[in-house]
Amino acid sequence: MSKRYYLGVDQGTTGTTALIFDQEWDICGKGYTEHTQYYPKPGWVEHDPIEIWHKTKESVAMALDKAGLKAQDLRVMGLDNQGETCMVWDKNTGEPIYNAIVWQDRRTARAADKLKEECGNLITQKTGLPVDAYFSALKIKWILDNVENAWKKVEKGELLVGTLDTWLLWKMTGREIYVTDPSTASRTMLFNLHTSQWDDEILEIIGIPRSILPEIRESVEIYGYTCTDFFEARIPIAGGVVDQAAALFGQACFGKGSVKTTYGTGCFMLMNTGNKPVFSQNGLITTAVWSMDKSITFALDGGVYIAGAAIQWLRDGLGIIDEAAETEALAQSVPDTGGVLFVPAFTGLAAPYWDQYARGMMIGITGGTTRAHIVRATLEAIAFQVAENLAVMRKDSGMPIDLMRADGGAVVNQFLMQFQADILGIPVDVPVIHETTALGVAYLAALGIGDFDNLDEISSKWKLSQRYEPAITEDHRHQLMHQWQRAVARSQKWIE
Repeated sequence: MSKRYYLGVDQGTTGTTALIFDQEWDICGKGYTEHTQYYPKPGWVEHDPIEIWHKTKESVAMALDKAGLKAQDLRVMGLDNQGETCMVWDKNTGEPIYNAIVWQDRRTARAADKLKEECGNLITQKTGLPVDAYFSALKIKWILDNVENAWKKVEKGELLVGTLDTWLLWKMTGREIYVTDPSTASRTMLFNLHTSQWDDEILEIIGIPRSILPEIRESVEIYGYTCTDFFEARIPIAGGVVDQAAALFGQACFGKGSVKTTYGTGCFMLMNTGNKPVFSQNGLITTAVWSMDKSITFALDGGVYIAGAAIQWLRDGLGIIDEAAETEALAQSVPDTGGVLFVPAFTGLAAPYWDQYARGMMIGITGGTTRAHIVRATLEAIAFQVAENLAVMRKDSGMPIDLMRADGGAVVNQFLMQFQADILGIPVDVPVIHETTALGVAYLAALGIGDFDNLDEISSKWKLSQRYEPAITEDHRHQLMHQWQRAVARSQKWIE
């Protein structure tokens, strides 16, 4: 039997990763390309969907080259996407009518306030989401309302609407399929968790016609086959989920109560809650994570808008580091932050605060503050935000959390992982493969073509790289969290 190779494509906020795995599920090829972040106005964030399409092709070509393979050597591929980022395009020309509006974008904050006041409870009960500019619905409406002739094109049936998975699957298959899955649909604020369909009442309230939305398919099934504009082979695409669901799957968090946190541009903690949605009383999101065999698995989700993006800001905005890898040694070069606390609320605060009007703040600066203190405060801020979400998750689920699995680019930072274990008071496990998002969607695709018989087979592939045990006292932990919460309180409701 010839060797089997599996492709996982992770279309993320700052770039696209393509990983090729062999039949032992070791990485044999990787490609990564960054795309441009556009900030047309304060609080606005956009991506160019055409650029993302080209960068996705580049990443896959790079991975094939590194693996010494051709496209026809691939058995199957899966795709995950950055979630709430959405776009509208002309189905005849294939051109976007406007840039993709990114999940971090706050232009619809006022509209979200108004909608929350009028229908917030109804929308949360149906979708599991708080009404917020974070999600796709109001971004889609903004594009339709603000691009000239958009509504005329809707009436003629010329426009398509989607998150980045829908766009890329449409492109990858030569415009053959127009689909999404429940995990991504559940990030739009238009998906009813109880019926597993687009919700007609919410669509009417917001003013988005159902006719322009994609079909919702399962997360594990053959959607279609790649076209020659993507690469020179017809390969089945058999798995698709939102990025955080892919990471949960890649971490083999299949048991009820299992938790993972992904450290990327933002930082996202998910707890598998099984086949029934658990609703949060304290600011967490209830979300679908995957569907197979006509059954949806749900999770509680604690999202942090700014994690790796704060490190990127130290590099590109402040210019106090040349690369992210420097931060570990800098943080360890000082015994503490010298009293500095950094709340990186660049685009507001997500769970558990949901404050669209908070803004970033650094406090405690003195004449003795150095760049090492600022770097350490930035890393600690990431861990503090995760700790707040875990505390709420424990409370709302009623389930004990004795361990957290961690993945994403920042897990290579040993200072951050140790501080995270310290501030959580539980062990943090880092797997051998850090990029569990692309891994998870490759697993889903393999499951979709029957190369795995069950989830236990996937669980057996998970390998531990390093466990971080907490090493500070309970009193010290409480003291640190108290100072953090004082700082957060000062950053809230800054924009009037």
